[in-house]
Amino acid sequence: MLPGKIWSIIDAKNSALTQEERKMNKPVLVVMAAGMGSRYGGMKQIDPVGPKGQPIVEYSLYDAHRAGFETVIFVIKHEIEEAFKAAIGDRVSQGMNVKYAFQQLDELPAGFTIPEGRVKPWGTCHAVLAAKDLIDGPFAVINADDYYGPEAFKVIYEYLSTHQDGAVYDYCMVSYLLKNTVSENGTVSRGVCVVNPDGTLHSVTERTGIETYEGGIRCTSLTGEGTDDLPVEAPVSMNLWGFGKSFLDEADRRFAGWLRENLPQNPLKCEYFLPTVASELIDEGKAAVTVLKSTDKWYGVTYREDKPTVVAAIAQKTQEGLYPEDLWA
Repeated sequence: MLPGKIWSIIDAKNSALTQEERKMNKPVLVVMAAGMGSRYGGMKQIDPVGPKGQPIVEYSLYDAHRAGFETVIFVIKHEIEEAFKAAIGDRVSQGMNVKYAFQQLDELPAGFTIPEGRVKPWGTCHAVLAAKDLIDGPFAVINADDYYGPEAFKVIYEYLSTHQDGAVYDYCMVSYLLKNTVSENGTVSRGVCVVNPDGTLHSVTERTGIETYEGGIRCTSLTGEGTDDLPVEAPVSMNLWGFGKSFLDEADRRFAGWLRENLPQNPLKCEYFLPTVASELIDEGKAAVTVLKSTDKWYGVTYREDKPTVVAAIAQKTQEGLYPEDLWA
């Protein structure tokens, strides 16, 4: 959890913003909730883990609201709209301004069609583009099936509220310690970050097959044969990004080229990821991504077997007073 002294510093900085600055820089939160949950075996976005039936994303939204976020944009599929609103949206609307965007397979640039047999969504960058018309300023992005902890939302809200795009786009991301993001019930994939001396992101490399073992943490080798050890405190991305509106324009402009390059190779499963565009912009010198840090433990429901651990963690945090039983009362 973020030390009290740092909370005070962040709160003081936020208080020092003028009303005009607040209006101009008010960040919104985008929640990617259109994924299929194939490894989980169901709609994990709305599976209850809290004492009043709350899904995991409600705790992230509660933390985000406490940090200053007032508007949330849920990116979902039309097929789950009714169930999603009943399970999450209607309750969250008691405390936040709720909007909806829809990630659909047929939302493609002119000249492209859905490959025959394709059912998988087009990825995280495509999800954010679905909300493009609802965003007119800085925004943060999270997954709907992750618990991020209060520290992350504090630091990213403060950053987005006090930084604007200049000649170089000014973005950010929150990194976690690898040891705080693994699952006890199977392997996971994580974006392992390399950070420049000035605290900006150099690169993100997607590592797969990450698991704990008696000697530490290992993953599938980049060659595909054998395993590599990873530092237990390596900074990793959990898809908690902060962008300016410029990112949407760049991602939209690059999507057709990405499709032309990737569809012939993997028409049924290729995905347009946020780090793909962020890395391109960094390499081109068009953007700098400041790496913020969270020492909170991440919780997620990648596998159905993860759910009891998440339920127990939320119950403990509720008992300790971090969360009320009824989040939006």
